[in-house]
Amino acid sequence: MAARMIRVKVIPRSAKSEIAGEMADGTLKVRLAAVPEKGRANEALIVLLADHFGVPASAVTIASGHGAQRKLVRVE
Repeated sequence: MAARMIRVKVIPRSAKSEIAGEMADGTLKVRLAAVPEKGRANEALIVLLADHFGVPASAVTIASGHGAQRKLVRVE
């Protein structure tokens, strides 16, 4: 299976972690309960997306946007 790149908009400090849908431009909207400090939100995003796509967390990497709300994520 080829890797795919997914655009993601992260909303940290939400009531719960969930995939909230898809925006008009195809970007995946994700709410995370984690705070955006010391990489906690990024770690939570990786775990959530790995579970959603049925792959191990090691197969999900953030390609760009580590410190931003909008990220480009690679899923193997």
